[in-house]
Formats: sequence, structure tokens, C-alpha cells
Amino acid sequence: MRKRWLRIENHPCLPLGDNRSMVTGCKEHIELSRKSAEEGIVLLKNNNNLLPLKNSSKIAIFGKAQIDYVKGGGGSGDVICEYVKNIYQSFKAEFDVLNSLSLFYQSHVEQKYKEGFRIGRVPETEIPKDLLKEAKEYTDTAIITIGRYSKEEEDHRNDETDAYFNLDKQEQKMVDTVCANFENVIVLLNTGAMIDTSWFSKNDKIKSALMIWQGGMEGTVAAANVVSGKVTPSGKLVDTCAEKFEDYPSSEGFHQSEDYVKYTEDVFVGYRYFETIPGKQSCVVYPFGYGLSYTTFEFSEENACVSGGKIVVSVTVKNIGKYAGKEVVQLYYNPPVGVITKPKFELCAFAKTKLLAPNESQNIVLSFDISSMASYDDIGDVQKSAWVMEKGDYKLFIGNSVRNTKEIDFTYSLNENIVTEQCTEYCKPESLGKRLTATGEYKTVENCKVTRKTFEPTYNCKYKEPKEEEIKKLADVANGNITLDEFMKQLSDQDMMKLLLGKKNTGVANTDGMGGNEKFGIPAPMTVDGPAGVRLSPSFDIYTTAFPVATMLACTWNTEILEQVGTAGAKEAKENNLSMWLTPALNIHRSPLCGRNFEYYSEDPFVSGKMASAMVRGIQSQNIVATPKHFACNNKETNRKESNSIVSERAIREIYVKGFEICVKEANPKLLMTAYNRVNGARSSENTELITGVLRNEWGYKGLVTTDWWNNGERSKEIKAGNDVHMPHSHYNIWTPFPWEVENVSRNQLATCVKRLLELILWLE
Repeated sequence: MRKRWLRIENHPCLPLGDNRSMVTGCKEHIELSRKSAEEGIVLLKNNNNLLPLKNSSKIAIFGKAQIDYVKGGGGSGDVICEYVKNIYQSFKAEFDVLNSLSLFYQSHVEQKYKEGFRIGRVPETEIPKDLLKEAKEYTDTAIITIGRYSKEEEDHRNDETDAYFNLDKQEQKMVDTVCANFENVIVLLNTGAMIDTSWFSKNDKIKSALMIWQGGMEGTVAAANVVSGKVTPSGKLVDTCAEKFEDYPSSEGFHQSEDYVKYTEDVFVGYRYFETIPGKQSCVVYPFGYGLSYTTFEFSEENACVSGGKIVVSVTVKNIGKYAGKEVVQLYYNPPVGVITKPKFELCAFAKTKLLAPNESQNIVLSFDISSMASYDDIGDVQKSAWVMEKGDYKLFIGNSVRNTKEIDFTYSLNENIVTEQCTEYCKPESLGKRLTATGEYKTVENCKVTRKTFEPTYNCKYKEPKEEEIKKLADVANGNITLDEFMKQLSDQDMMKLLLGKKNTGVANTDGMGGNEKFGIPAPMTVDGPAGVRLSPSFDIYTTAFPVATMLACTWNTEILEQVGTAGAKEAKENNLSMWLTPALNIHRSPLCGRNFEYYSEDPFVSGKMASAMVRGIQSQNIVATPKHFACNNKETNRKESNSIVSERAIREIYVKGFEICVKEANPKLLMTAYNRVNGARSSENTELITGVLRNEWGYKGLVTTDWWNNGERSKEIKAGNDVHMPHSHYNIWTPFPWEVENVSRNQLATCVKRLLELILWLE
């Protein structure tokens, strides 16, 4: 019988590719990175069909971002790859670029790097008059590049010191200069999340604009392929582009305090806010789901029916333009107005077509659970602590953005209110103050004192000290010689405590491992950071594939590509003897200023959940553990280990954990990571109601839960809450007395957590 866990126990790294070739950073994975970037690029503007440009076109590229290109965000989401192609390098391979102008920017960027500026932080510079004159004589087509950088543990301010959302003064000066001197102006936005788009949407001098996002190591090649017409853009926005930063409902209170954030906008996040609240529709520059193409699509033959608790919708999509391309079909429901305040539209299904040639058609079939149209009633307007569908008509709208839809000739009607699921009150806020309603008015919420629920373990594990010669190994469980329950009776309380702390790093990722007990043959599988690729320690000189950031992957609206990316990354982790990939991250884009938005998918929990599910399926298809994170309400980096997210129970369930729920139920992730922040006063890692009440009891999650690294949680409280493992190893010296007294946690509480850890290890190869 083949020995288990060879890779985990530091067996030499064996290549997984054909003919003993390495898959880590291989050509096929880099091509997948580029392909996913091509599908995630969003064409926002293309007046007079300026794009695509001919390959023989002469262009002048302005802006430091053409050299100071940002492939992805900083912190744990960064990836160490062999190379990164910048915009200048990729565009000069496709077009006749004015080299002297680009080399000026290259010199400027290189000098700033020498002065200590980091990638993505180089300031814009003045355009020399002689180069401007040369550029005007060279071409009438100019490309403006604008770049943004974000990182973990750092939010943006959007003020004079950090003009993140808006253009800064030097950028605005560059834009004005270029627009005054060139007939054809194109904008490329190299960013990880939403920034201001109003400055080019209303400027007739700027004919075309693309969100090229942070596209990984070959994101600029993808951008050049789209601009040249080798690829027809098919990306769609997963966030709403508002006129001003202040138009987002989260803006006013985002930096109000470092100690807390009040989510007073409630469930009205993103398009749910802009499409519902009176007077806010005019604040939208580009709506959720929006994205142009070089070709045109026609929707026809829309049909809908009820089948087995689902609504099934079919539509025929035809390419009636001149270019081959892909289209995204988006389905929204419009609920009836009732006593529970509701958003006007909510996304309930989507699909992307195959590449359709001109005049080619494809039939798309979408389906969704009828119960997914329910609202959570945390007040008791219909039935307290329940998912409720109110009586009335539920209408369906289909199209290619939330603003470009048509109503389907189908209505799902209810003559009476229906409770689709009765739940329990969990995570109620004590001091929210007010909540936004669909009318645009706020409803007062009285302060209250809440007694949090606790849960007793149901697993019983009595200790039976084994004789030395009778000790069983975990491999005996794997081989079917004994049960896991029998194995665990050998473990003392101290053995179990040690298992629930991270284990010292032995791999190439330097993020430590879990498990590990030589006496009982328990290996210590290692973790590795993500989510834009497998992040190995730079000191090992092993280059992995840098994929596009999560926002860009979501903009593909292509779950098949997400699954492929998950599979590729998992293979790279496995090849390097790493077992747990700390991805996907699926917190919500609540505010444009969150420094970690690039790691998260969307303002919409449905998109986030579907994308995360696809990633998890791909990752775990290789017997590598996926780790959805950060559970929950981690939408701000400032004082992230203590900041209190004060949010209604309804908003938690409908917005901030809905993506996790979808992922847990559809993809069965083996590991889930809690967040640093507090949720209504309780640290996420100690939040019994969130972890045991919602995640485990209501959703039926059976997997392992870990803390984020270096959190401020108290270990005994985490164990009682159902947060099994505390990371990393170096948080405590495991050879000294433990940071909690034995009597603070029961053996059964320890055993409940340890059993989940061992079940995960047994699942690994």
C-alpha cells in the first residue's frame, strides 16, 4: 500500500507535468492567466468605434502607469512570478509606439524606484514640451494610463494625501494636456477595484476607455490583444461606477472612527442602493453588469417556467455584429413591495456564452431556487428570524446589465406570505442607531443589550491512555484498521491543545502548517497564501503564476475560467508540497476605499458566492484544501484587528455572509478562515453565533475553521465558538505553558475541534 502524505512529510518535490515537467509557473498556466485577463477587461466607452486599433496604428502612450504597472495588490495577495510585462512592452509589440515618450516615463519610474518609491506608488510627472510636440507630429492617437496600488492592512483616504478614487492634480493636468492635443484619446485604468470614471465618461475628447484592472503577469498582453482586436472584450462590471465618491452610501462613515463602522445603509449596497433609493439612479456613471463589446448581440425567445422548486429561464443569444465575441446573460428578479423593505432588483442567475461567430446563436438556460427570492426578517414584520417571501408578484428581467434588461413574460405570484426557512436570532447589533429603507429614509434602531447564545459540544471523547506498544497511528485510520473515534481516545488534553495551534513552517511558503504529532503519526500539512496565485517565499527563488486579481476574475462572469484558475493554482501548490491554499477571499466591495478590495470579487454577494464556488471546486479537484475567507464583515483594513463592524442581522445574512453560504453549500470547502474584526462586538474568531449558530448549525458546514494569522482572539473563546485552529505557530511557543488554563475548555470541546482537523488531514493525499 502506498504510504500516505508523502508530499506533506517533505518528500522531494516531484513535477506534476508531462514528462516530469514542472507545472509551477508553466507556459499553460501563464496562458490561462492571460486568457482570464482578456475576458475580465471591461470596455466602458468606445465612441465612433475607435477601437479596435489597427496593428499599424501609431500611438503615443502617456502616464507613468505604462511602466509602473501593478500586476496585483500587496500583502498576502501578492505573487512572486518570473516576470511582469508592463504596458509599454506589450503595446510596442502590437503597435508603432513613440519610443522616446515611453522611455522618458521609464527613466522617471526607474529614478523614483531608486529613491525608494514602491511599485504602483510612483507619482505622475510633467510632460516635457519637446516630447509633447514630437508626439503630436507622430500621431493623432494617444493612450492615457492611470494606475492604482492597494495593499493589505492599509485603507485609502481619498484626500489631498491619497487621491485614490479621484485623479490627483498632476494626473488631471496630464489628462487635460493630452485631450487638448490629440484627436483620438484612449484611457487604460490599471486598478484592483473601482475608482472614478466620471472624468472620461463625460469628456467627448476621450473616445475610448477600458478597465484593464490588475491583470497578473501578462495582463498588459491581454490589454494589447483587446485594443488591437485580437480579442473582443467581454468583461462586465461587478461594481457600480458612481459619479462621485460621496455617492456611495458607505462614504460618510467609512473613516468616522478607527474603532467601529456602522453599516447604516443596511442591505442597500452597490446596485441595490443606486437602483432602489429615489434620486440615486442619476448618480450612476456605469451600472452594475455593464460592459461594451466590438460586436452586437440580440436576445430573443425568452421563456420561463417553474420546475421542481426552481424557476427555469431560457433565452437565445445571437451575434448580429461583425466580430466574434462572447456575451453575458444576466437575470434579475423584482420583488413585490411589502412590509419588508427590499431592493428593487437582485441578481439571481447569470451565464456567459461561448465565442459566437457573426450570425451564430446559442440557447442559454438559467435556473435558480424560488426560495432564493426570500428576504430575511430580523424585525418581525412578517415572521421574526425567518426567510420570508411576501405575497405579491415576483417579476423577472433579463439583459446584459442591471440597466439594460427587458421584462420576461412571466410572473411568479403568491397569494399569501410564505416562510421558506425559520432561523434563530444571531449576531443582533446593540448600537446600530439607524437603518436605510427603500424609500431613502432611515428607520431608527434603539440601542439594546443582547445576551449571546452559547453551544455545548455534542461529541463525547473519553481519554484512554495507550500503552507504548499499542499506540495507533493516523495512517491506521486512513487504512481502515481503526475508526477515527478510537484513534482520538489515545490523545490527551495536552496532545489536543497542541494540535489546535499552528505548526512551525517546513515548506516554501513560510505561512506555517496545521496538525503535526510524531508520536501518533499525524503529519503537519503546510499552508500557502493567495488568492491571485500561489505565493511562495521570495527567498526560495521559485516562481509561480501570477493570475489577475479577484475583481478582474469576477468581471469575466465565467465560472469555468475561475474553476480552471483554481485547478492550476492547486497544482502549483501540490507540486511544492503545500496542502492548503488560503483562497478565495469573498468579502464585499462595500466602499471603494477598502485597501483589500482587489482580493474580493464584487459588491454583489451572489457573484461573489458563484465565483468562490468555482474556485473551490477547481482547487479541491486536486485534493488541495481551499479556504474561503474572511468570515465575516471584513470590509475595512484600518485597525482591522479590533474594528467593530456594527451591522443588522439582515444585512449580515443577505449581503455579508451570503457569498460564504453559497460557497459552503455548493462547493463544500474543507477549511474556512475567520476575520480579524469584531462583528457586533464579538471578534469574528470568537463569534459563537456566527460560527456555530449560522455556519455550522444552519448551513450544515462540517469542515475546519481557522483564525487569520496573528489575530487578537482568546484561544479558549475561539474553541468554544467552534473556531478550531489558531494560526500561526509562532504566536505562542508551544513548549511553554499554554495561554489558557485547562479547566477553561472541556475535553469534549477540544475533541470536537481536533476531530475536524484530523478529518481534513485524512482527506489530503
